[in-house]
Amino acid sequence: MSQALVKHLAALQVEMHDGSVQPYCAGVFAIFGHGNVAGLGEALWSERAQLPTYRAHNEQAMAHSAIAYGKALFRQRIIAVTSSIGPGATNMVTAAAVAHVNRLPLLLLPGDVFQSRAPDPVLQQVEDFHHGDLSANDAFRPVTRYFDRITDPRQILSALPRAIGILTDPAQCGPVCLALPQDVQTQAFDCPEEFLHPGIIRFRRPPADAHQLQEACAALRKAKRPLLIAGGGVLYSQAWDALRAFAETHGIPVAETQAGKSSLPWNHALNVGAIGVTGATAANALAASADCIIAVGTRLQDFTTGSHTLFAKAQILSLNVNPMDAAKWNSLPLVADARTGLGQLQEALTEWRASADWTASAHTQAGQWNARVGELTAHVPQGVLPYDAEVIGVVRESAQALDQHSDAHDVVICAGGTLPSELHKLWRAGQPGNYHMEYGYSCMGYEIAGGLGVKMARPAQEVIVMIGDGSYMMMNSEIATSVMLGKKMIVVVLDNRGFGCIQRLQLACGIPRFNNLLDDCVPEGGQTPAIDIAMHARSMGAQAVHVANLGELRSAMEAARAAHSTQVIVIDTTHTRTTEDGGTWWEVAVPEVSTLPSVQTAHADYLQGKRAQRL
Repeated sequence: MSQALVKHLAALQVEMHDGSVQPYCAGVFAIFGHGNVAGLGEALWSERAQLPTYRAHNEQAMAHSAIAYGKALFRQRIIAVTSSIGPGATNMVTAAAVAHVNRLPLLLLPGDVFQSRAPDPVLQQVEDFHHGDLSANDAFRPVTRYFDRITDPRQILSALPRAIGILTDPAQCGPVCLALPQDVQTQAFDCPEEFLHPGIIRFRRPPADAHQLQEACAALRKAKRPLLIAGGGVLYSQAWDALRAFAETHGIPVAETQAGKSSLPWNHALNVGAIGVTGATAANALAASADCIIAVGTRLQDFTTGSHTLFAKAQILSLNVNPMDAAKWNSLPLVADARTGLGQLQEALTEWRASADWTASAHTQAGQWNARVGELTAHVPQGVLPYDAEVIGVVRESAQALDQHSDAHDVVICAGGTLPSELHKLWRAGQPGNYHMEYGYSCMGYEIAGGLGVKMARPAQEVIVMIGDGSYMMMNSEIATSVMLGKKMIVVVLDNRGFGCIQRLQLACGIPRFNNLLDDCVPEGGQTPAIDIAMHARSMGAQAVHVANLGELRSAMEAARAAHSTQVIVIDTTHTRTTEDGGTWWEVAVPEVSTLPSVQTAHADYLQGKRAQRL
């Protein structure tokens, strides 16, 4: 059974959006154990020339790398992941949730307990007292789009094509799990020859329904102040040219979500920047006065909508390939592929344009915001620690020493903490996919593993991981994997000695500071840990340095760009300063009853914010 599975994966090819044909599965990340080393491991060894196996250091991290690989290639190709039973498998549950929330392909192949039950209970087997057929792998059910347990080798003939069908479906794309009992992995069966020679995968581009298209066009013809919001679906559909053409033809400003940033070059006259809680001044101001929001390929999550306050009174037209996303918040749905749907709208609306004053205002505000970004990222503080914006500026502009344009050459990767907010506002991406943020699940620990996956997908580009010390401490082992595989990354660690982002949120909710910064977490008899991140990174084979200031950071970045192996640069920063420009309200529930006056004040502010919510 394992041999049939691996041969099928190795033979799968996909027609890319540019017309080329490539292997669909670029390899398998594997950490072997007693649940997969003998069955799937033997099959992978036999097919290693056609389907490479990559050894990782942590199961969750290798799944993050696989997710990032698929995201970096706009969901067109995958790397599969396999683990042993027990903790190896459940380590991947968090990554499955990351892929599920972000609508990204992830093929999970965890080992499972014996189907025969002859040796039960085996090492690492979870025994449920009420369900004899339950194993730890059932934890994947709520965080995958398709789950199957292969209890007979012949079942792989239908289960694997179903899984691939979900991975490549534009509307249902997400993680799939095929749980593989270790005895079934090794069982022989008569496999049809055609299963070992699957056809070429071709992606569908569903068009809009004629009735929905007619309703959408009628709504847009009434709009004077429309705003386009580009979500991740624009990138996954490779609809950036269609987006640009539609915006330019009709004079519509474009704002970008975390997943959709880089859909339009940062310096395009109609790109008004990031939208929402982490958004730019220009984008949020236009969103507040727009009469129609054209949401393209976005889930309309709370950071995009300001917890449904930012454009609470505007008509929302949602162009999305997923019907559930298209219907959110009483939107007028247009269920279609982003590129196809934008083309249909373009063809049907030849005579319509936004108000000339609205378009001119968007041009002005976009230019003002870009100038402000230059000011924020060029500032050099005197006598105080730098904050994220100033570090971003140095990292971004250090490419000039090598005569590179960072907006076109660099891919920046990040996930949790304050950095997603600062990067969403301040990073300048000139090419699609050069901004890689995991902010659907905001999974701390994704960053370094994700950087490895991006480098595997885009080996010619400079991959820059920006990460806080809190996330670094959560998951850093794939630095060693990147060294082992020869996949260079530049990891920039902003060390504010703890969870500075959450301490700010804590204080904003009126709660005294505790349990976030390391200095606040030392009990009697303990001591603040002296963590040397650069030394730690060197112990895993990276070249690493702790810089004292922004000047040293610039020199270190220039050296890192010229190097050929993974680089780690650590700089001390402050969490007490952030970019105040932009942003909007975000709903975080504050206690209704408290003895603290600061919490009572924060609760009153919370109630005030809720009054503006869209119902």
